[in-house]
Amino acid sequence: MTLDELADYGMYRMDEEAIRGFLSSQGVGVLGLPTADAPSLRPMSFGYDGEDTLYLLYVVGAESRKAVLSDRAEVARFLVYSMETAFNWRSVLLTGGIERAADDELEALPEHVELPWQPDLFRRAVSAERTALYRFDITERTGIEHLGLPPAFDTDEAE
Repeated sequence: MTLDELADYGMYRMDEEAIRGFLSSQGVGVLGLPTADAPSLRPMSFGYDGEDTLYLLYVVGAESRKAVLSDRAEVARFLVYSMETAFNWRSVLLTGGIERAADDELEALPEHVELPWQPDLFRRAVSAERTALYRFDITERTGIEHLGLPPAFDTDEAE
């Protein structure tokens, strides 16, 4: 089935404003980086500038496969989704370039960009290990959502 056909069941494409609002309210997604075999998928926390850039803070330590793959990627993908219930969910797929930010860019982030949320384990590692800030520049975005009601509450279904 195509996305357009799923509209008959209550799924809709998100417009730019809805996508930006959704990204602004989230902090975790899945980064997809190309490899010779299957893509490398990594759960990541992120900060969003409200426009066209995500910021990702990597704990790189002595070596990092994620950093190596990011450094050589010409294009990457980032998936952000939220599943509140089986009847209410959103999904935004971003495509763009990813690159290591300059060392001084972390201090120069705009005030409204919050550093990515991190699980406690990574927060502790950030204070002890080498980190690198990466910038994901969004070139394409697609969002879909379903904001329905359970069948028993949906008046259109009940008739």
